[in-house]
Amino acid sequence: MDILNAFYPWTKVIHLIAVISWMAGLLYLPRLFVYHVETNSDYLNAEKTIVKWEYLLLKRIMNPAMITTWVFGVLLLLTPNIIDWSAGWIWIKLISVFLMSGFHGFLSKQQKLLEKGTYKYSGKQYRYLNEVPTILMILIIIMVVVRPF
Repeated sequence: MDILNAFYPWTKVIHLIAVISWMAGLLYLPRLFVYHVETNSDYLNAEKTIVKWEYLLLKRIMNPAMITTWVFGVLLLLTPNIIDWSAGWIWIKLISVFLMSGFHGFLSKQQKLLEKGTYKYSGKQYRYLNEVPTILMILIIIMVVVRPF
């Protein structure tokens, strides 16, 4: 486990880069869904163009970023003497990360439905759903930086 301590700063750096990439996708994909369900234009074919954007964002950016976030997050958790498991903040953070991952899964399902032409939500509803990762991100940052519990 000494190796985890030796590489701790680099593990944290890679984890943070992955988190930022994942968050960018989580914040942008619902916006693409809004464009998808609201676009009615001769200039932009939602079924071809926006579907492709949604798919590429999810498969090439968000999924690898989420996996990297999890792998390096687990390595951080396994690093000796880093986490006080009796503190409440780490548990709130972990629950929030699980919720964020669940939201990622929800968005993935929505992308597949929209690709098939199934519209379950309106643009307005996707705008509201776009606030979910923002709220979770704020909670996670507060837990990690302030550690109020």
